[in-house]
Amino acid sequence: MKIAKVINNNVISVYQADGQELVVMGRGIAFKKKPGEEVDETRIQKVFALKNKQTSDNFKMLLREVPLELIVIVEEVINYAKHSLHKKLNENIYVSLTDHIHFAIERYEKGIEIKNALMWEIKHLYKDEFSLGLRTLEQLKEKLGYELPQDEAAFIALHIVNAEMNEEVVTTMNITKFIQQIVNIAKYHFRMEFDEESLSYFRFITHLKFFSQRVFNGTHYENNYDHFYEMMREKHPESAACIDKIEVFVKKEYNHELTNEEKLYLTVHIQRVVNR
Repeated sequence: MKIAKVINNNVISVYQADGQELVVMGRGIAFKKKPGEEVDETRIQKVFALKNKQTSDNFKMLLREVPLELIVIVEEVINYAKHSLHKKLNENIYVSLTDHIHFAIERYEKGIEIKNALMWEIKHLYKDEFSLGLRTLEQLKEKLGYELPQDEAAFIALHIVNAEMNEEVVTTMNITKFIQQIVNIAKYHFRMEFDEESLSYFRFITHLKFFSQRVFNGTHYENNYDHFYEMMREKHPESAACIDKIEVFVKKEYNHELTNEEKLYLTVHIQRVVNR
């Protein structure tokens, strides 16, 4: 294995036989090394295979500035999200999350603290991702000595959700606000609190994530289930009345028309949540 590029003393890139570029990390792996020389494979600690060239280029630029210890922590966080939480993440998470945490540490060192306006919503809507954010803060404190505020756990959670939904962070924040608005309409309509630990609530929130994407992207389900929706309205009139309120709200605030198929799925999920 030969060095293609030296990024810094701890980071190089190499090419596989199929032409794919790999980013290789290891303490001192490139010390006094030049392109074309053999890689000291005993020093390899991490290998990143990013398929998108732009993402790979951005990641390499970032690695020039970010300490190896932080890269290791971020990579562990991403692996945990993938393998323990079973999240399918856009590979740009390696760039966005690393960049965010690196910048958060710089703010911490300058005494600048940024509040997360959606802290409450993130804690309640994305429990697994927020817990992973807290876990990340513990790692940063234990291994690097930085004690970042809980607001950063919420920002980290947003980056995980963003990578899962393949959206921009700003869009993910708007989606988070939208989901909470829909949940609140349902809570107030039924005058009850939902069991946020239940499987039905988890499925409801998951459905709302993708429903909100359609709202913000201007896409719709097809109108293929008119008959079933009418049957559902007759069987569950209170849930149907709740959907009517949601439909009016989404049309007024987001200029999005709900199809009967979308209303059918929302009715099913809401009915499950209120009948826990």
